[in-house]
Amino acid sequence: MELREDRFEQWMSRLAERLDRQEKMLQRLTSKGDLAVHVLDGERLLDNQDVCMMLQVSKRSLQRYRSTGLLRYRMLGHKLYYRESDIRDFVQSNFEVIGGRVRRCGSAEPESEGKPESK
Repeated sequence: MELREDRFEQWMSRLAERLDRQEKMLQRLTSKGDLAVHVLDGERLLDNQDVCMMLQVSKRSLQRYRSTGLLRYRMLGHKLYYRESDIRDFVQSNFEVIGGRVRRCGSAEPESEGKPESK
């Protein structure tokens, strides 16, 4: 089956149109323009996805932080939001940097080799 040049150009044109439509749709979905940013009392609100990505935790961990009262949140409509200052406070009070790595406060220290320390 031979593909004529005009037929090829039609296919390429249709493909380019579809790619342009998908690109515009992705831009609308990922846009953080004025319409997509929620603000409460002059402070930016973050949704679950934003916070999960920021803290590098799963949605389940985020739910656990909310359930135990470690992380404050707001419910607007049927969606959860977190104030940036609440996230900052949560990180400062619940995480620490040890040897260049971030770790939750109170989590077990890595076991040292040799004799265990006596108390």
